[in-house]
Formats: sequence, C-alpha cells, structure tokens
Amino acid sequence: MTAETKKPAAQTENTMWGGRYTTGPAEIMEKINASIDFDKRMYAQDIGGSKAHCRMLMATGIITRADGEKILAGLDQILGEIEAGQFVFKRALEDIHMNVEARLTEIIGPAAGRLHTARSRNDQVALDVRLWVRDAVDRADVQLADLQAALVERAEEYAEAVMPGFTHLQTAQPVTFGHHLMAYVEMIARDRSRFQDARRRMNESPLGAAALAGTSFPIDRDMTAKDLGFDRPMANSLDAVADRDFALDYLAAASILATHLSRLAEEIVIWCSAQFRFVRLSDAFSTGSSIMPQKRNPDAAELVRGKSGRVIGALNTLLIVMKGLPMTYGKDMQEDKEPVFMVRDTLDLCISAMTGMVRDLTADVPSMRASTLPGFATATDLADWLVQSLDIPFREAHHITGSIVKLAETKGCDISELTLAQMHSVEPRITQDVFERLGIDNSVRSRISYGGTAPDQVRAQAKLWKERLS
Repeated sequence: MTAETKKPAAQTENTMWGGRYTTGPAEIMEKINASIDFDKRMYAQDIGGSKAHCRMLMATGIITRADGEKILAGLDQILGEIEAGQFVFKRALEDIHMNVEARLTEIIGPAAGRLHTARSRNDQVALDVRLWVRDAVDRADVQLADLQAALVERAEEYAEAVMPGFTHLQTAQPVTFGHHLMAYVEMIARDRSRFQDARRRMNESPLGAAALAGTSFPIDRDMTAKDLGFDRPMANSLDAVADRDFALDYLAAASILATHLSRLAEEIVIWCSAQFRFVRLSDAFSTGSSIMPQKRNPDAAELVRGKSGRVIGALNTLLIVMKGLPMTYGKDMQEDKEPVFMVRDTLDLCISAMTGMVRDLTADVPSMRASTLPGFATATDLADWLVQSLDIPFREAHHITGSIVKLAETKGCDISELTLAQMHSVEPRITQDVFERLGIDNSVRSRISYGGTAPDQVRAQAKLWKERLS
C-alpha cells in the first residue's frame, strides 16, 4: 500500500466485515465503493422497510418484543434526525443501510444487531429501490394529471380557434388549436398508463430473499409484503435480488414521456417564432438576449426539449449495466440508482415547466387563422365534396382537385377564391354548393367523426376528460 492510499491505523478496522478483514480499504476503494452520497435519498424507504422487517421478526418470534420495540423506536428517532437535517452521513459506512444501522447501534446498543436477522443488503437494497421507484411513479402520475388538466382547460378555451394542421410541417388541413392540444392529452394518458402498468409489475416484495437463496428463519414474507403495500412477495429469491427490470420499466416509460414533452416543447418553440406567431409566452417563461434587445426566447420550452436526452440516456445507461450480468447480484447494480434519481428530478422539472407554459401561453388566433390560407388547406374538402355530391370515385376526385389547385396556383389565389366558371374549366359538374364546403370554418365544422377536429367534438372530448380528471 502506498503512502497515498494507506489509511490511518484508527480507520483500518471495518466494522462491517471485521470478522473477515483486518485492514480497511484503500482510499480509492472507499470512494468507488461508497454510494451514500446518492443513496441517502432512499432513507425513508430504507427505514420503512426495516420497520416492516422488524415487525415481522417480532410477530414470528424470531426476535423478542422488547428488542423489537427498541429497534422501532430507534428507527423513528433516526428518521426524525434525517428529516431535521441533524443526521451525519458517513462515507466510510458505504451506504444508507449501514449508516442507519450504525446510528441505530449508537442509540439502542447491541439489540440493533438483531434487525438484520434473516435479511441481506441484497434484498434490502432491492426493496429500497423498488419502493423509491414506486413512489416516483405515483408522483409522476399526479403531475401528469395536472398537465392534462391544463391542456384540457386551454383546449376548451380554444375549441373554435382555427389553425393549419401539418404533415411534413407543410399545411395539410385546417384544424382547431383546441383539437391540437387535446392530442397531447391523449398522449399523456398513454404515458400515465405505461407508468401504471410498470407499477403493477413492480408491486411485488423482494424482502425475505436474503442474499440470494432465501433464509432458514421462519419468516412471514406475506406479512412484510402487505405491510409495505405490495400485492405479494416475489416468488423466486434469485430473481428478487438479481433484476432491475422494474427500474428499466420506469425509465422506459419516462423516456417515452420525455419524447412527448419534447415534441410539445418543439411546437411551442416554433409557434413562438416571428415566422409563425401562433402563441406568446409571458415574461414568466421567456428570456431575453444579452445583445439583441428585441429577442424573446422560449427557453423553458427549449430546455424541456433538451432534457429529454438525459432521460433517454439514463435508460440506455441502465440497459447497458444490466445486459451482461450473471445471476444474481453484482456491485455493478449500484449504478442503478443515479440514473433513476436523475430521471425523477428531470421529470419533476420538465412536467412542472410544461404545465406552467401551457397555462401561461396565449394563442394569437388571428395569426393562426391567417396561416391556414396559404397552402390550399381545404383541398381535401373539395375532393370529399366531389365524392359526396357528384358520386365521383375518390381517386378521380383527387385528380380533379389537384387540377383545380394547379389552376389556383397559376392565378395566385386560394381555391375558395376561384369562380364557378373557372372550376367548370376543370370539372363542369361542380355546382355553387361547393363554396359552402370550402370555407375554413365550414371545413373544420364538417370534421364530425369521432375524434375529429369539429369544435363540438373538441368540447365533447374536453368534457369527458374533465370528468375523468376530477
């Protein structure tokens, strides 16, 4: 051992492995091995799991009630100390589990050593992470419901505000801004369902699997599972400590959500531009330029768009960590926590920012409407009218419409501005009634199919979602 890595004599005995090891780890080993700097975030889950384990040990007679009551009181004291900011976390003790156990020993003495009976740090950490991720899922669900509520409110407000609908970012057909916002309500509903599906799968308790093979003590795994709100204990002890697919489920759902938030953020960026002028964000969600005084930048939206990369990267990180591991536990799996913690923090920020932007934005309805005029947005309405009114096969109607659009292009006008005589030069059977279909408002109102953009459909969908969200 070099002078750089040699530890002082007072620190050489490791209380965790004292019976097997006589010297402490090198400083670099302590740094790479310790996880307390980040896994202390799981203190509530760790203490909650320990209390459930202690109650089970008492109920089964594995430890005495007297020792159990001391342990429970000590754990409550530790929880209070951490929440009050009075607890001193020690890197030498590696992780949240040993920090709590060491403090428990200081408080109640040797009885603290009975808490770890019939338990390993392997099933303990599997439990803690599972509980933490479950809490993160529940938190995301509440936040996403609020984002949906914000979108529904604005969709109802702008149910009749006409804007161009795009494909390939080219004007396609007129839609309403309310309908556009309701699309994200549906996307986020699926995001919530993915989180809820993940929660159902993860809601099995690994506690009692011990290191990997179970335990010879007469534990009651059903009791601890029920105590901690799980549906059941996990059926295989190897699987219980070996996999982190529940964390991958969470990160996968988070990644899809992040892409949806990023898409909405991208649209807000586009809509705020001078070239579009569809929406405006207030000073609360905009920034200026250090050199260009005219600038009004939608930075909050840009940051939501950018942070999606972090979330997707976290999923990739954990997939790579897990892909080559043999059964059961490897210290590689310590790398599961930081990506998960970071993703929850990122989602917290991004969902809150997006909810704020949706509630803050103001639509420029005249500008949206004006943007529907270039690009022949009602061409499909003309083709549909030819089919419905003249009984022309759609492919033929499509061809006729294309010719009329070409004629309008040559005359520098919209198809609704052509005269009937000009249309007759392409298709003599067209009647004056066609102009009732070609107006932007008429086009939007005609889309009455379920899920369509007609204002009445938008209001109906908004009403349904308000009822669901309430």
